[in-house]
Amino acid sequence: MKSNNPGVLRLVLRVLQGVLIGVGAVLPGISGGVLCVVFGIYKPVMELLSDPFHKFKTHVPKLLPVIIGGGIGFLGVAKILAFFLETYPDPSVCLFIGLITGMLPSLFREAGEQGRPAGSWVSLGAAFAVILALLISLGLFSVTIAPSFGWYLFCGFCLALSVIAPGMSFSTLLMPLGLYTPFVDGLGSLDFSVLIPAGIGAVVTVILLAKAVDALFDRFYPYAFHAIIGIVIAATIMIVPVGTFFATPAAGVVNIVCIVAGIAAALALDRFNQSIPVQDD
Repeated sequence: MKSNNPGVLRLVLRVLQGVLIGVGAVLPGISGGVLCVVFGIYKPVMELLSDPFHKFKTHVPKLLPVIIGGGIGFLGVAKILAFFLETYPDPSVCLFIGLITGMLPSLFREAGEQGRPAGSWVSLGAAFAVILALLISLGLFSVTIAPSFGWYLFCGFCLALSVIAPGMSFSTLLMPLGLYTPFVDGLGSLDFSVLIPAGIGAVVTVILLAKAVDALFDRFYPYAFHAIIGIVIAATIMIVPVGTFFATPAAGVVNIVCIVAGIAAALALDRFNQSIPVQDD
């Protein structure tokens, strides 16, 4: 009975991680790929996406709880989160800022698994600078586009990109274009006029890019992973609600408490994750 306990705990943890990944994918500025990285499942996810036929038997059983949790988080919790994000936008975002910040130690630990050459810090700094500049420039232009089949294809591309390229949140790309709200609403209400083109765009993106990204990690692991850390830090900085963080003294206190709570939850989750024995494949 005792030996079954770690397996059950790991299963529950994986489902919970999937829920958080799905939830994070919906929130503006958060990338589902970032949370895949900080939960230590980005590499197997990429291996499965880049070679689904050969990796199906070995990877799907391990990732199935995460996939189920992701579906629950993305579709089931999307509308609830939308309510909190609209009603309490700053505290909601601050909680996720704390979560990602608290996961940075585990991210650095994973990045150093194959050593930490000097060039890895260069790749971190370069990725940070490029993504920060890109996100700032996206924020400077506010263009509204009428949703259509073609634009929902683009939404699917952005959604897949947010998993394949951690730090690239699809909401960050879609919000300046006015596509974020109709896209998420369409997903949440299972609108096939949104789901079909978005699904096509996502699948095509995965087919074209997943293998290349997986090969990049196989050959240049420390450089690629440190670049991801740079992307994560840049993306997290960009969602800090600077203008309204201290709108009132009370609001500032609430936002700080949410960040601290997120950090504490992330550190506790990481500690819990490490305490569960890893099962041999």
